[in-house]
Amino acid sequence: SKLGWHYIFYKGATRPFKDPMEWSTLIELLNEDYEDLVNSNIINVPSAAQWLFERMDNIREKLDLGREFGKIPWGIRIAAGKAIEAEVAEFLKEKNKTASADKKNKTIVIELARGGANGAKMPLTPPQGYASAFEMFSEHILNRASILYVWVTPEESRRKNYERAKPNGESSILNHGVPLEVMLGEYGCDDMAYLIETSDKPNTVKVERTVTVKKKGKDVFATKKWNIPVARFDNREDLTTFIRKDPKEWGKEEYKKMYKGLSDAMKTLAELS
Repeated sequence: SKLGWHYIFYKGATRPFKDPMEWSTLIELLNEDYEDLVNSNIINVPSAAQWLFERMDNIREKLDLGREFGKIPWGIRIAAGKAIEAEVAEFLKEKNKTASADKKNKTIVIELARGGANGAKMPLTPPQGYASAFEMFSEHILNRASILYVWVTPEESRRKNYERAKPNGESSILNHGVPLEVMLGEYGCDDMAYLIETSDKPNTVKVERTVTVKKKGKDVFATKKWNIPVARFDNREDLTTFIRKDPKEWGKEEYKKMYKGLSDAMKTLAELS
């Protein structure tokens, strides 16, 4: 890189993760953010960037991936921190603001996309896919979760990816682009339909994992199961791209189609939850 250090997470600037297990670090970040949110935890630190580096290393150590930021020479780490300090400080400010807000009668939305390689067979091999992600969510999340699946074909997803991407939009939610190698290797298919079809209860995704429980005073392993309610918002014919435009330019018919599709899915989810 420009600072004289190799890429930590990626094979290159437009390449996939070096280690696919990095997908798991992202789930652990979500688990931490959820706990901070529901417990109104406020984080005050001298440097937001250095806090983020330590946070990432702590999670990676938990997953036996190593403390990569700890290996960076201090001068390079300080320079890297300065380069992103303003951006991370703004993120932390928003995170604290959200955590301090009144959460009564509010719904917490966790957004993520997971998939596997183009043409992959089911079930997907961890850590790829929704199954692997759900298995890593904290019990606090799984105990209260419902799933709204925005149904888009991989081909349509790639089309939207190219249409929304803008130069220097990497940090933008609306205008970032994902390299084709990643789109085909990580989002070439997904396992949501498979999870719904193979669940032991209709309109749910079954999540199972091994947990430690007390039995006769001893710690023993047991299997814990959740059936997470799921509803699909069918967006295969693209009902949503128009909302990127100024609201004054929205067409009445396209708004009605989007509203009906989303309303039907949310109604189904409410009935299941």
